[in-house]
Amino acid sequence: MNPFAWPFRAQFLFGFACCAALLGYALFVQFQLGIQPCPFCIFQRICFAVLGLVFLLGGLHAPRSTAGRKAWGITALLAASVGVGYAGRHSWVQLYPPPMPSCGPGLNFIVEQYSWLGAAKRVLQATGDCSNIDWQFLGLSMPMWALLWFAGLGLGGLYAGFKARHVYLFRK
Repeated sequence: MNPFAWPFRAQFLFGFACCAALLGYALFVQFQLGIQPCPFCIFQRICFAVLGLVFLLGGLHAPRSTAGRKAWGITALLAASVGVGYAGRHSWVQLYPPPMPSCGPGLNFIVEQYSWLGAAKRVLQATGDCSNIDWQFLGLSMPMWALLWFAGLGLGGLYAGFKARHVYLFRK
């Protein structure tokens, strides 16, 4: 059961399952535990969704060519790199909070006050208080865990894309 020995398709579909589970847990934390996300959290969710979509499409495509697998691996790494950027910035803001809170009301309030387009504009400005640490596990906040997951999934996708495949002339 070594995941590093799995075929490309299984590794990419496992990456998709990880992204889906992480998004599911983020929604659980929001709706069951009542912890409202800040704009950085929303962007990290979007990055997990895009990364999950890359993993799903790559897993369903499962190219036989080396170039195709490498392209999917690089695409997964690029999607994860954007998530690393957002999670890293969010972690930085939590570790070194600004003197004045930089975040505003939650996403639900913004959507009620403005349209979805206005809410998207407000979220893109990242004006919420992202320096609050409302959740921790093993001493790391949620953006720090997201940073680790983005890095692991990105490197895992790159490994899956660049891993040497055994080609058998005759089936074993």
